[in-house]
Amino acid sequence: MWHNTRLLNLIASALYALVALMALGAGLLWLAQRPVFAITHVELTSMDGAQLRHVNAPSVRANALNKLSGNFFTLDLNAARQAFESVPWVRHASVRREWPNGLAVQVEEHEALGTWGGSDSGRLINTYGEVFVANTAEAEEDAQLLALDGPPDSEEDVVEKLETMREWFRPIKAEPLSVALSGRYAWRAKLSNGVVIEFGREQNDDDRTAMEARVKRFVASWPQLTQQWGKQIESADLRYPNGFAIRTSSVRFLTDAQAQAAAKAAAKAAAGGAQAASAGNSNNNPTRLKSKNAEKTR
Repeated sequence: MWHNTRLLNLIASALYALVALMALGAGLLWLAQRPVFAITHVELTSMDGAQLRHVNAPSVRANALNKLSGNFFTLDLNAARQAFESVPWVRHASVRREWPNGLAVQVEEHEALGTWGGSDSGRLINTYGEVFVANTAEAEEDAQLLALDGPPDSEEDVVEKLETMREWFRPIKAEPLSVALSGRYAWRAKLSNGVVIEFGREQNDDDRTAMEARVKRFVASWPQLTQQWGKQIESADLRYPNGFAIRTSSVRFLTDAQAQAAAKAAAKAAAGGAQAASAGNSNNNPTRLKSKNAEKTR
């Protein structure tokens, strides 16, 4: 081999090339570590071109920049995207490098639909049925927040049912302000006219069809109900298969204990009246007695 001049020249050329590549790599590494390539500039824009309402430079600095690792050349763009998506109000983010030391970040903001799990939970739900955490007061600046609630993993179902209820009650010019799904899959809503609606359970397509039929019957009867009761209707129970029940502000219901006490009092009063009648009454004109008693009560 040592007498093969051509082979020796090839080996020497390869070694020279390897040394040159190593030198070039070392130079590039040294250059890449220069402070001039450290990320110092972030351009923040909206994906849809609209003005950002809730995401701003201070929130990005506080929640994302401290999570970035590397410079223009070494930064992991996927990790950077996740860092920007951790900023409150950011639903999605897209990140690309901007020469020589910047990032161009496009974000999609959450569009808050309402609160989730109660106004004190600190959680909001967007129009996609996704729960996120942000300042509720900021969300209230955009529009009135609805009150939505349900078991875990029911968020999308609740948002979908909200849209269905909007269509149901559009003919009576009312819309849901709150929608709740119980752990037994029973629906309940409060409308903008103040009426609370109990819909009953929905576990399959048959339940869904029956519920829609009951709602249509109630909506069709609404003009007659308001003609009779006006604005006194407080709630409606649509869980009955062949009708519905309403409660008005002029009607109050007794608890079981109150009903039993009232029944005992009525029985006692009736017994006392019977004893007085058996003892005799000097007034032989019961009609006149009733008239006097009526005058007293007036």
